Amino acid sequence: MTMLSFRIDEHAANDIRRWADRLGVQRSDLLRQAVRRHLVRLAAENDSRAWERTPLTDHERSIESVADLGPAQDWSDWDE
Repeated sequence: MTMLSFRIDEHAANDIRRWADRLGVQRSDLLRQAVRRHLVRLAAENDSRAWERTPLTDHERSIESVADLGPAQDWSDWDE
């Protein structure tokens, strides 16, 4: 694991402390989760732009109708 260090204003630092205490997690865990979620969101936005620039071809879309059929097997008993 790599350590990152950065400066943050006092108001944000206090918010981080309060939220960490409220959630019962370490500040570093809270920040790790926040950074990870933000990176996932950025990646999703980038993927979205890529899809807009390069839409699916007719060949790639040819199996869309299969998705409307639903699952081939009944998996409703998996939670038992």
